[in-house]
Amino acid sequence: MLSGRRHRERAPLRIRLRRNRGRRLRRLFYAFLTLLATLCAAAVVAYHLTSIPKPHPETVTQSTVFLDADGAYLGRRGPVDRQDIPLSAVPRHVQEAVIAAENRSFRTDSGISPKAITRAALATLTGGDPQGGSTITQQYVKNALLSPEHSLARKAREALIAIKLDRTRTKDEILEGYLDTVYFGRGAAGIQSAARNYFGVDAKSLTVAQGAALASILNIPSYYEKAGSDPKVTAKLENRWEWVLDAMAASGSITAKQRAAARFPAFRFYPPGETEGQRQYLIDVAAKEAADRLGITEDRLASGGYSVTTTFDLALQDSATQLVQRHPGGRKGVRVHTAVVGMVPGDGAVRVLYGGSDYARQSFNDAVSGAVEAGTALDPFSEVEHAGEPLGKLLKMPAPTPLDLASAYATVAADGRYTSPYTVARITREGRTVYRAGPDVRQVLDEKEALVAGARSGAGPTPVAVAVDADADADADADAAAGSTEAKGFAIAGAGGGITRRTVWTTGYDGRLALTVALFADRAGSKKGTTVPAQLPNEPSPTEFAQSVAAGIWDAATSKGGSKGASESDAAN
Repeated sequence: MLSGRRHRERAPLRIRLRRNRGRRLRRLFYAFLTLLATLCAAAVVAYHLTSIPKPHPETVTQSTVFLDADGAYLGRRGPVDRQDIPLSAVPRHVQEAVIAAENRSFRTDSGISPKAITRAALATLTGGDPQGGSTITQQYVKNALLSPEHSLARKAREALIAIKLDRTRTKDEILEGYLDTVYFGRGAAGIQSAARNYFGVDAKSLTVAQGAALASILNIPSYYEKAGSDPKVTAKLENRWEWVLDAMAASGSITAKQRAAARFPAFRFYPPGETEGQRQYLIDVAAKEAADRLGITEDRLASGGYSVTTTFDLALQDSATQLVQRHPGGRKGVRVHTAVVGMVPGDGAVRVLYGGSDYARQSFNDAVSGAVEAGTALDPFSEVEHAGEPLGKLLKMPAPTPLDLASAYATVAADGRYTSPYTVARITREGRTVYRAGPDVRQVLDEKEALVAGARSGAGPTPVAVAVDADADADADADAAAGSTEAKGFAIAGAGGGITRRTVWTTGYDGRLALTVALFADRAGSKKGTTVPAQLPNEPSPTEFAQSVAAGIWDAATSKGGSKGASESDAAN
């Protein structure tokens, strides 16, 4: 009997485990449900406690861009190359290209990719390379709202914010924020800056091929930014570009005809030149004027996200640059300077402003700030007795700036009406015009005085390429008064003569354009960092060179119809 009880008390372990298996499974199941409920409750609490943070300051800072009179891109100022634009300004095919490249389920997902989150978490735990593959929503959260650190806590917060963002904002709002902040390489943050840096156009003008190329760059922007200048990079990007276009065609974002017609686009060269040609001279002047008009500092202007439409004509500016840089330069330490100013008589809009040969070596603008010895350049105004201000003060200057002299002859071209020169036509911000220029016109000469001054100069109307010395034209008053219709030329004047020529001025005008070219030279002074005036070299002839530059610019202006008169300028404004 005792042995029987012992036998029942000492049942084999296998039997005991079998008897308790159901109870253990139930306990494990309950524990799992409890854990799951706890995790779900924690997730719900975390979701409700999570707030959508404000964007980082650097993601809301925008640059200010400068455009020429026809809207061509001049350049920018600001700490970040970025400008916000509404999604409506981004072509639909560009939006779909980005979705095809980065997150094809964007329109339907909940803002997160569980697979990508799991992959990133495993990489973080195992010390592997950081993993991508996040949704567009997650990328926007990571780039604009959170710090770039790699940790499980940050990844979890990223997912919660992405879900909340997806539930509280529309897909279009998220896509707009993403396209305005994502980095494309070449220093460009956002689709607008990327379009300008890679293709020289606004985002609204991107073609299907260009949009697909920018979308392809997002994968590795720091690598693909050399597309167009590095053959290996270009070939790799083209393969990805084909893949994006194929996905767009498969989803119906573009038609089969559009896919077949797409050709890999040409990129602007990268890296760009340090001086950006003559553009920095133009931007310097326009930035100062724009800041003055708005009553803010230039630093605030640069980071304010403005679009400044200038009065400059880039085509004429490029023509002037090519013509001026044909000069071989001085010898034995003599540096030859050429300044060019072209403005609209009766309006004041400055079309051409050549201020120096190399902004990197000389940021000082000869056309605006350089005082050039007048010599005989102001002699045609010697018979003027009562010139109104500011022309009266200008005529007393022994060394006016080229801009001043161009203003004086523009007054003659406008029948005695002086107009203050300006370089900023319009300033906009977020699509709203905050400043629009209006000509500042004053009658400073009567029409007879203007006519006599013009006749004495030998310049205009309708200049032709002939050399006329101002001193030799003093007897032209009678012909002018009699209404002579003889074609006039560019007036040649200056200081010194023959081998002692120190400055040369060339001026011509008609009702569309007043053009002044100034030629002078300097050499290093006795004290470090100083310069002193020098004689102009005789080869090539300074008068002939100045005149050839003026004639070339004039031909370019009249052949393209690029010199807008006052009425055209007003209409453009």
